[in-house]
Amino acid sequence: MRTDSIKKYVIPNIPYLFILWACLKLGTAYRLAPGVDFAHKLMGLGQSIGPAFADFAPGLHPLDWLIGIVGAVGFRLLIYMKSKNAKKFRRDEEYGSARWGTEKDIKPFVDPKFENNVILTKTEFLTMNTRPKNPANARNLNACIIGSSGSGKTRFWLTPQLLQAHSSYVCVDPKGGVLSQVGAFLQRRGYKVKVFNSIDFSKSMHYNPLSYIHNEADILKFVDTLIANTKGEGKEGDPFWTKAETLLYCALIAYIIFEAPAEDRNINTLVDMISGMDVKEDDESYMNAVDYMFKGLGKRKPDCFAVKQYKKYKLASGVINYKRFLIQSYERQPM
Repeated sequence: MRTDSIKKYVIPNIPYLFILWACLKLGTAYRLAPGVDFAHKLMGLGQSIGPAFADFAPGLHPLDWLIGIVGAVGFRLLIYMKSKNAKKFRRDEEYGSARWGTEKDIKPFVDPKFENNVILTKTEFLTMNTRPKNPANARNLNACIIGSSGSGKTRFWLTPQLLQAHSSYVCVDPKGGVLSQVGAFLQRRGYKVKVFNSIDFSKSMHYNPLSYIHNEADILKFVDTLIANTKGEGKEGDPFWTKAETLLYCALIAYIIFEAPAEDRNINTLVDMISGMDVKEDDESYMNAVDYMFKGLGKRKPDCFAVKQYKKYKLASGVINYKRFLIQSYERQPM
């Protein structure tokens, strides 16, 4: 039996064993008392109570046990009713019950394996297991670290968490010092370390969003995101230009994804195609390199997504608007 169960159920009921023994002896005294009816036996208890208690061992007579059990149960019910109706007092807690936690308090929340914990202090930890055996011990693992510059938020909290190496990490490092401190360690532990450095691109890995585009819906999502994040601040102009730009980007990206070789499916190809879309205002029949590309594609696949979007763009823009729009496209070109 567990220790806490013994303390909760066994120890508080030990006094009632003595009450049962006393009631058994009273039952023996009642049985040995002279007389045949209840009144005479009560009068004779004074003569038999001494011999009854002289022998410590309880009697085995059924009447003794009946009186003993009824008496002990009745006494227990009396105590229960009084405690239930009693006022609740919190002794010595008039000014609150808050206190500093101890090792016993934090122990249920600590994982036996040191590496599987979030380090809170030198002696306090929190398990990474969000579904412990006892659901009551589940805790939120979010942490808010507040401190001034140089107070050790990175050195004394973030770095120890990374050195635990128990999960995947996404680390925002404005100072640029965390990678040099723990990068080699994480690689030795089998981690794939990926770096995005927006200050020094020579030290940054690169990302090709076109590698994650597989259908027309993905193209529309990417174009909407690109335009939304490159429109700059200030009041928006005529939505005609945004719609025309959307049609052009959809057509060019669809051509790159579905027609271009795998090595050309990147933003550089998109920039090159925009650069090749020169126009001549005095020659409406002039066709640039991109026009010829889509003309050839239209002959092979007249119903493809890229051709349909490019035709809509050409109808919407016209020759003069076409040139004005190219100026905006150059301004939005990804770096």
